[in-house]
Amino acid sequence: MQALELEIKELLVSALNLEDIAPDDIDPEAPLFNEGLALDSIDALELGLALQKRYGLTLSADSAETRRHFASIRALATLVAEQRTR
Repeated sequence: MQALELEIKELLVSALNLEDIAPDDIDPEAPLFNEGLALDSIDALELGLALQKRYGLTLSADSAETRRHFASIRALATLVAEQRTR
C-alpha cells in the first residue's frame, strides 16, 4: 500500500503543479482539503481526472462518498486498491 500511496502523492504533485511540495512531504493521513494541503474544488476535479486517467477509476457523483474518498492520500489509495480488485 505504501508504494501505491507514493504513486498517488507523485500524481497529485504533478497533476496540480505543486512546486513547493515534494511527495515525501505529504502525510498519507493528512487531510487534502482545509487544514491539510488546502486543496480546493478545482484541485479536486483535476486530481479526479488524473486518477481516472491513470487508474481507470470510476468516481461516484455522490458528494458524500466522493468526499470520503478524497479525505487523504490513504483514502485514495484504498479506493484505487478496491477498484483494482473488481
